[in-house]
Amino acid sequence: MRFWSHGEADTEALGRRLGELAYPGMVVCLSGPLGAGKTAFVRGLASGLGIDEARVHSPSFVTAIEHEGRLRLAHLDLYRHEGTLPPADWLAEMLDGPGVAAVEWSERLGPDAPEDALRVSIDYGASGDERLVTAEAGGERSRRALDAWAPGEDRREAGPVGETGAAAEDRCVR
Repeated sequence: MRFWSHGEADTEALGRRLGELAYPGMVVCLSGPLGAGKTAFVRGLASGLGIDEARVHSPSFVTAIEHEGRLRLAHLDLYRHEGTLPPADWLAEMLDGPGVAAVEWSERLGPDAPEDALRVSIDYGASGDERLVTAEAGGERSRRALDAWAPGEDRREAGPVGETGAAAEDRCVR
């Protein structure tokens, strides 16, 4: 599935819609260049889980931050882990938990990436604020989530490809 986002608010709206549909154990693997909107997407995801999106920021320097909402959100950022990943047992705990895991720079997981995950890629479009958001499912549960997420009426918020020219306490995990 592919969408055009015409700004940060559109990217957050796509994440919010997914957060509203999130299920226990959901993993969202995010990729895209620096500054493309991965954290904006996670802010929206958090909002859809009932988490104050103002509390969501990139956990680049602590690797992960957990937020409490309808489901716990584990927000991981692997930007600083290009050569060496965090310990495997810690990663498994974050990715296999009962909440939702959103992993920025997920391509760095390599073979450790969960098979049943929703993979969301955000790339720059032709204009400064335009982004191409591409999503694919890696398993049955994520396929059902992707099918339900297909925003339908909400699609106008971030338009499909071709429409344009191109709360509670947070816990840092170190």
